[in-house]
Amino acid sequence: MAYAGPGAHNRPMEPPTLTTTRLLLRTVGPQDTDAVHAACQDPDIQRWTTVPSPYLLEHARGFTERTVPAGWANGSMFTFGAFLPAGDLVAMVGLTMLSLGTAEIGYWGTKEHRGRGYVTEAVLAVSRWAFTRVSIDRVEWRAEVGNAASRAVAARAGFAMEGTLRSAINNKGVRRDCWVGSLLPSDLGLPSTAPYIPARL
Repeated sequence: MAYAGPGAHNRPMEPPTLTTTRLLLRTVGPQDTDAVHAACQDPDIQRWTTVPSPYLLEHARGFTERTVPAGWANGSMFTFGAFLPAGDLVAMVGLTMLSLGTAEIGYWGTKEHRGRGYVTEAVLAVSRWAFTRVSIDRVEWRAEVGNAASRAVAARAGFAMEGTLRSAINNKGVRRDCWVGSLLPSDLGLPSTAPYIPARL
């Protein structure tokens, strides 16, 4: 059966709060607009992700006040900000539904907090939540070829690298090749929602 689009298989849900050893993960809203705007001034975030460049305050408002709430409301995208106990934003992690049981993960880390494993910790927490609470059986990671930092996070989180897709990313009007990988429930010792029979190679 073909995927019927956002909302067809995913009911609206109240955004949860997740915790890890060091982080609190929650949805973002108007109170986080300034932090998102400041983080996205980083040239690396503008280069390697699809956020607008230049990144204006109106873009941050659109993200925190419209895009994020709409994603939760229609079940198409689940966005978490990762925060330290003191309240500092250290990462953003989002899951976008691609098809029934499959979601693509995207993430970025704030410049001043990189190199401490926060993004990997957040990615694993959100992936576990997806596998156990949203009936997702495949979390797919894609990043433009050359985005070594994103690939390193995916590898540390246990994603299996599956290859390179030609012209699979459109970033600001330019099509580029991307790496692709996946994380399955079994990679984290969790059961799948649907039966999975791997190919015998």
